Amino acid sequence: MNNTTKYLLAALCALSAPPSLAAEAKSNALNPKEASEGWILLFDGETQFGWSPRGEAKWTVADGVISAVKGSGIGFLSTTTEFANYALKAEFWVDDSANSGVFLRCPTSGPISGFTAYEVNIYDKHEQWPTGSINEVGRATKKLQTVGRWNSYEITADGDNLAIRLNGEETLSVKDSKHARGTVALQYNGQGDVRFRNIKLKPLGLKSIFNGKDLSGWKEIPGRKSVYSVTPEGWLNVRNGNGDLQTEAAYGDFVFQLGIISNGKHLNSGVFFRAIAGQFWSGYESQIRNQWTGDDRSKPVDYGTGGIYNRQPARRVVSTDGEWFTKTIVAHGPHMAVWINGIQASDFTDTRPPNENARQGYRAKAGVLSLQGHDPTTDLSFRNIRIAELPTK
Repeated sequence: MNNTTKYLLAALCALSAPPSLAAEAKSNALNPKEASEGWILLFDGETQFGWSPRGEAKWTVADGVISAVKGSGIGFLSTTTEFANYALKAEFWVDDSANSGVFLRCPTSGPISGFTAYEVNIYDKHEQWPTGSINEVGRATKKLQTVGRWNSYEITADGDNLAIRLNGEETLSVKDSKHARGTVALQYNGQGDVRFRNIKLKPLGLKSIFNGKDLSGWKEIPGRKSVYSVTPEGWLNVRNGNGDLQTEAAYGDFVFQLGIISNGKHLNSGVFFRAIAGQFWSGYESQIRNQWTGDDRSKPVDYGTGGIYNRQPARRVVSTDGEWFTKTIVAHGPHMAVWINGIQASDFTDTRPPNENARQGYRAKAGVLSLQGHDPTTDLSFRNIRIAELPTK
């Protein structure tokens, strides 16, 4: 057999490989396109970081899979972060005795059920709400078998529009407005084998707050050394420092995404939120500093990119100087979380006494966003700056 024939056979085998095998080759990861489009991983494939159990069920992580311990009781594994409008992808595996579900817009505390959240059911044998249904909202239009294999859910929750695709086939499209925001949760109903992987989310409804032409909608604190400008490519650039460029609008609970590039080695900057309008370097700071100790990215220097400055260091520095990366910040009430290129870097809840300035205590009040010019070495650019406010509960 010549080499050309070998290559053709290999290509044909790859094309005919089952979808489940293709998924296993890239589990719990985002490709560069997904990261630039704003997708984030809710499950990192190794830990329960960003998740919190509720109820009696016990959860474990092994071999890139979240599993419920068989017979451990009824319960949920819920994200610690709330979302409102999004596309959600998740893969699941159940045996023939398992009753499970993916719950949307759950309360941040207290009981989770089909009445306090949307339950996207996983239970082929349910007579009224088979797999692909939303319990108490809409029955699946197709009855697909899911037992004993890996299956994919593609779920859209956009305002009152709810849509479900199971293994590539649409099973439901309905309107319902009972729940506007909340966490994402995985269910274990106390029996059988339940597993999840490849859980990723893309926020929807984000609107641009930078027009790529000028600094309309932004206000610079005067008397500082930073120079803010718009590049020929339409990026917002900051050089020199110190300085502070703030939005004119204020935001409280939100999802905020932007692209960032550091045009130098280990440059220091930050994105401030819930800051005080006109006040220099106030508010919470999501750090920008692509530096770590030795070869270990899990040891950030000066909190690291994605850390909450002076509150929680990034658990890993994902981004690299000279390369564009996407930062996602979600803030609601005392909770805030940051993803870098879709990988969660921080998960922080502020338990300090209330204070007008988030540098000194917990600030729930809406505030401006700002981009920091740190020092004379500062040279960073920003693009695709967009935000979506979370609806009122």
